[in-house]
Amino acid sequence: MNITRLHIGDTLSEVAIHNGTVYLAGQIAEDTTQNIQGQTREVLGHIDRLLAEAGSDKTRILSCQIFIADVKDFDGMNEAWNEWVPEGHTPPRATVGAQFPDPKRLVEIIVVAASS
Repeated sequence: MNITRLHIGDTLSEVAIHNGTVYLAGQIAEDTTQNIQGQTREVLGHIDRLLAEAGSDKTRILSCQIFIADVKDFDGMNEAWNEWVPEGHTPPRATVGAQFPDPKRLVEIIVVAASS
């Protein structure tokens, strides 16, 4: 079985596709001046774009891992998440607190999805 990689860099690939499954690298906001809702919305936009490029979409997410810099931001992150995730398609998910190398980074999200 072949592995297809998209947006290959020196350190990581943004996407790997294998056997009908799409694996995304952790997605982060580029604009770290935003609050948790803004950063989460930006990250979810990156996920939408990458899933579409890989032949999938947010209704096909199999699992999701969310890392937030401050657990006090959990409700704010969930606000943006709940606006984005389609009703009836909420995937299994874990959310944990994390310390990021850049203290302005508030959220990182990893997704695994089925391809179409």
